[in-house]
Amino acid sequence: MFNFTFIDLFAGIGGFHLAAASLGGKCVFASEIDSEAKRAYEANFGLIPHGDITKIEVNDIPDHDVLFAGFPCQPFSIIGNRLGFDDIRGTLFFEIARILKYKNNKPRFFILENVKQLVGHNNGNTLQTILQSLSDLGYKVYWNILNALNYGLPQKRERTIIVGFLNHTISFQFPKSTETIKLEDILEQDSNVDPKYFASENIVNKRQAKHISKYYPSIWHENKSGNISSYPYSCALRAGASYNYLLVNGRRRLTPREMLRLQGFPDNYNIVCNDSQTRKQAGNAVPVNLIKAVLKEALIAETKIKRQYWQKAI
Repeated sequence: MFNFTFIDLFAGIGGFHLAAASLGGKCVFASEIDSEAKRAYEANFGLIPHGDITKIEVNDIPDHDVLFAGFPCQPFSIIGNRLGFDDIRGTLFFEIARILKYKNNKPRFFILENVKQLVGHNNGNTLQTILQSLSDLGYKVYWNILNALNYGLPQKRERTIIVGFLNHTISFQFPKSTETIKLEDILEQDSNVDPKYFASENIVNKRQAKHISKYYPSIWHENKSGNISSYPYSCALRAGASYNYLLVNGRRRLTPREMLRLQGFPDNYNIVCNDSQTRKQAGNAVPVNLIKAVLKEALIAETKIKRQYWQKAI
């Protein structure tokens, strides 16, 4: 276990919080604008997130060791002229940079999460501007595209992860793959699932006419072209996906608990919002296992540097 404090920006329902708390972290500040997500966060962590981060003064944010942010993937149309800090104004990423720039006691490191598509946006200029902005703020920055499927979760969810250290002597490596939980360990028995989650006979027949799965159990996935595929894992949960976007064995929708499990949320996580909101929240959440793996490597990298310092001092 480690000992550190953290802030949780664009906190959602607390994926970063769960990962950090499991490694000894203490949350000293959270911010989330969605009222239903705030309700879920409070119910599970006893902490009411502050609202709109754009209206919060930097001096009102407590000192912290680590900054977490799954910043929204809104269009970055303003980014691309490589003007550094000024180039990101008008985007929500600017709020992260604002804290890193003006906080007197800067966080030791940060972990940011966004969609995979961030890497290719505007021919790569968006990511490069973000990385340069973070570097200009004094951080040694690493980035990679990681897949939740490689970090213990049966969900193909590729995300851009950015890690930055204030101490430039730190050498960081992204974590190696870990054993994946099997899909059958995530899914409920059909006999225990409320009938409301089962697709209509018409939809089931249409799916089975287009595709028969060679996997069991499996998640059947319908893409934008209407093609059906199936895997022994789930495709990425999406907040705005159609109701029948993913079907378990081509027959039923995932329950809220199953969706949270696919994101690494434990069964003692309290579901306090309705099905529609929980489905949206799960689709917007960060994969807890993936974030925990990255955070652990970052903390280990810091510890190694501290040990080297004390050995030299002795």
